[in-house]
Amino acid sequence: MSLLVVGLSHRSAPVSVLERAALSADAQIKLLQDTVAAEPAAEAAVLATCNRIELYADVDKFHAGVAELSTLLAQHSGVGLDELTPYLYVHYEDRAVHHLFSVACGLDSMVVGEGQILGQIKDALATAQELHTAGRLLNDLFQQALRVGKRAHSETGIDRAGQSLVTFGLEQLSSGAPVDAWLKGKRALVIGAGSMSSLAAATLARAGVAELVVANRTFDRAERLAVLLAEQYGQRPADQDDQDDPDVLARAVPMESVPDELTRADVVVSCTGATGLVLTADLVAGAVEGRTGAPAAERAADSDTDSVRSGLPPTSVGSEDGCPLDLSVVQQGSAVQGSTGFSVMGEAAVAGMDAATLEQHAAWVDNGTVDRREGRRTPEIDTDAVAALAAAAATLGRVPERRRPEPVAEVPRPLPVLSLLDLAMPRDIDAAAHRLLGVRLVDIESLAEASADAPMAADVDQVRRIVSDEVAAFDAAQRAAHITPTVVALRAMAADVVASEIARLDGRLPGLDDKQRGEITQTVRRVVDKLLHAPTVRVKQLAAEPGGAGYADALRTLFDLEPETVAAVSRADDDRRDDSLRDDGVVFGGLDFGRENFDSNNFESAENRGRA
Repeated sequence: MSLLVVGLSHRSAPVSVLERAALSADAQIKLLQDTVAAEPAAEAAVLATCNRIELYADVDKFHAGVAELSTLLAQHSGVGLDELTPYLYVHYEDRAVHHLFSVACGLDSMVVGEGQILGQIKDALATAQELHTAGRLLNDLFQQALRVGKRAHSETGIDRAGQSLVTFGLEQLSSGAPVDAWLKGKRALVIGAGSMSSLAAATLARAGVAELVVANRTFDRAERLAVLLAEQYGQRPADQDDQDDPDVLARAVPMESVPDELTRADVVVSCTGATGLVLTADLVAGAVEGRTGAPAAERAADSDTDSVRSGLPPTSVGSEDGCPLDLSVVQQGSAVQGSTGFSVMGEAAVAGMDAATLEQHAAWVDNGTVDRREGRRTPEIDTDAVAALAAAAATLGRVPERRRPEPVAEVPRPLPVLSLLDLAMPRDIDAAAHRLLGVRLVDIESLAEASADAPMAADVDQVRRIVSDEVAAFDAAQRAAHITPTVVALRAMAADVVASEIARLDGRLPGLDDKQRGEITQTVRRVVDKLLHAPTVRVKQLAAEPGGAGYADALRTLFDLEPETVAAVSRADDDRRDDSLRDDGVVFGGLDFGRENFDSNNFESAENRGRA
C-alpha cells in the first residue's frame, strides 16, 4: 500500500472553483466512507479548509487510485470531473508526505507561516479516527505532521513571515494603518461561532473594540463565545436589558438580529458554514442607509469620472473656421473615449494624418488662433517640428501615433462607513456589496491576490530543511515499521519452539525439580534471544534504508513464517494504536487541541474545529 493525495487549493484553482467545490461536514463524511469502500483505498482522510480540499488515501494501485479519488472528489463536491480535473494536483508516496508536512508548517498557506492549519489537520485526523477510516499509515502521517508543524513554529521564526488569516484580512481593511489603532473604539459584529469566527472575535477584543456582537444560528454557541470572551478580557457579557452598558464588551444575538446589528457595526467579520449568502448586497445597502440616512449608491466609474471632469475647463482651442480636421468626427470620437474636449493643435489631433492634410493643418495653425479660455494668442508652432512631422508623413505615409496620455483626475472616494471581512468558503457576503459607496469588502479572493505580493521571511528556508529532514525520518520509520510485524512473528515462533522443547524435556526427564527446570528454560531462551538479536536488529536497520522493504519478505521466506501470523500481529498492533489515539487529551508542544478554550495565545495556533 502507498500514500496518495489528490486535491485542489488556492495555488491550483481560482477562488470561484474552490467556492463551488467546498465540502460540507456531511459531504466530507460521505466522501470518507465512499473512499474506503472503493477498491483501491484502504484508508482515507479529508483535509478541507477555506482554501484547500485534499483527499488522502492508502492505495494499492497508483493509476486506479488517482482515477477513483478524482471521481469521488467531483461527485461529492458537485463540480463536474471534466471541469475539476485541470485544477487537481496529485502527490504520491514521499511527495505526498512532503506536501502534508509543508502544509502543516504553513508553507503552502495563503498567508505563509500561519499556524491555524494545525487545528484543521487535527480535525481531519479526529474525523477519520471517529469514522474508522484512518489506519496505521494515516494515523502516523497526520500525528507526525502536527509534530512537524509545531516544531517549525517553535524552532524557527516562520511566525514572522506569516500571520493569521484574520489578522491579514483586518490589515487589508485598515489600508496600511496599524490594526489595533484602526479598530480601537469601533463596534464589531462577528457572524458565526466556529473556530475561525472565534479567532476573529478574540483578535477584535484584544485590539480594543468598543463593542463586540456575536451572531450565530445556534444562539447557545454564540452566547458561550460571548461569555468566554468577556471572561478572557475581564469584562462581563451583556444581558438583553443592558446592551448599551459601556462596560459591556461582548454580547450574543440570534441571526435574526443581524440586519439591525449591521446598522450599528463599523466592522463585520463573517465565517459560517452556510451554503447561501448570509449578507446580500441589498441588506448591506440597507445598513449603510441606516447609518448615513441616505440611500447607498453604487460606485459607477464612468459617472464619477464625468462628474469630476465636468468641472474642468474645456481643452478645445482656436477657431474652427478653416480647420482641415473633421471636427464632428473628432468630437464624436472623444465622446466615446470619455473626454469633453479635444485640442486641435495637440499631437493626438495630427496623429495618423497623411502628408498633405498635415501641411494644411500646419498652415492653418500657423495663422494663429485664439485660446478662448483666456482670450490670448497661442504660442507660435515650431515650424521645424511641423516640417519634421511632414517629412515623416511623406516617408511613412502617415504620422506615427505617439500619444501622450493626459493625467486622469482622481475621483474622490468617501471613507468606508462599513468594513466587511468574509472568511467563509463558499462566501457569506455578496461580492456586489463592494460596489456600494461607503463599503469596503475583503474576501478570500482579494486576500489571495494580496498575499501573492507578501514578502517571504528568511526563516522559510530553515523550515523547508526541517520538512525535508522530517520526511526522510518518517519514510525510514515507516519502512522499519513495515518489518516490525515480521520480527515480532519470528520471535513468537521462537518462543513457541522453546516452549515445545521444554515440554518435551519434561516428558523425557520427569525427575527435574522446579529450580532445575527453570534454569534450563532460561538458558534455552537466552540462546534463542542471542541468536535472533543480531539479525533482527540488523534487518530493522536495513529496512529503514531506501529499498529496504524486501527484507521483510526475505525474513518470512528464510524462517518459513506464515503470512497470516504476520498479518495477525499487524492487526493487533493497529487495534492497540487506535485505542491510544482516541484519547481526547492529545497535547502537541503545549497546545491542547482536544479541548475548547478561547485563550488568546491558542487562537493564533488552532483553527476551524467546526463552523457554525
